[in-house]
Amino acid sequence: MSARPEVDPEVYAEARSAIRGQLEASVNEIDAQELVCAELYQRFDHYSWVGIYVIEGDELVLSAWAGEEETEHTTIKVGEGICGLAAATGRTEIVPDVSEREEFIACFPSTRSEIVVPIMGHDGVLGEIDIDSDELDAFDDLDRTLLEDVADRLSRVMTGGM
Repeated sequence: MSARPEVDPEVYAEARSAIRGQLEASVNEIDAQELVCAELYQRFDHYSWVGIYVIEGDELVLSAWAGEEETEHTTIKVGEGICGLAAATGRTEIVPDVSEREEFIACFPSTRSEIVVPIMGHDGVLGEIDIDSDELDAFDDLDRTLLEDVADRLSRVMTGGM
C-alpha cells in the first residue's frame, strides 16, 4: 500500500498540459528546466524536492531545482547512486524505500523514496529529473508516466527539437 494519499489522475493530466504549454513558450534550456522543477514541486505535495541534472562529461551536474534548499550533491558521477545508475542505464528508477538501497546517496536526511527519470537525446542520456519524497513508496505509474512525458518534452528543448 502506498504511504501517500491518493492523487486524482486529473491532477497529473493538468500538470502535463500546463508543463507542455510552458515548455513550448520557454526561451531557453535553463528557463525550461527551472519551470519544470517549479511546476512539479508546486503541484504535488508528495514531491519534497525536484531537481534536474545534466550530463557534463562523466558527471551529472545540478542545473535547476525546487524545494526547501539546494542539495550538497551538485555533482554526481555517472554510475554512482540512484541518479548515476539511471544516467548509466537510461532507465527510470523508482525506489520505494531508499533505506533498502545501499547505493543511495542521501541528499536530505528526510528523504524516504525517490524517482529518477532520464532525459534522453539522440545520442543517449542528456540529463535527468530527480525527485525525492519524505514519504515511503511515494511514486507510482502516474508519476512515471507524467515524468517520462516531461523528460521527453525537455529533451526536445535541450536538443532544439521543439
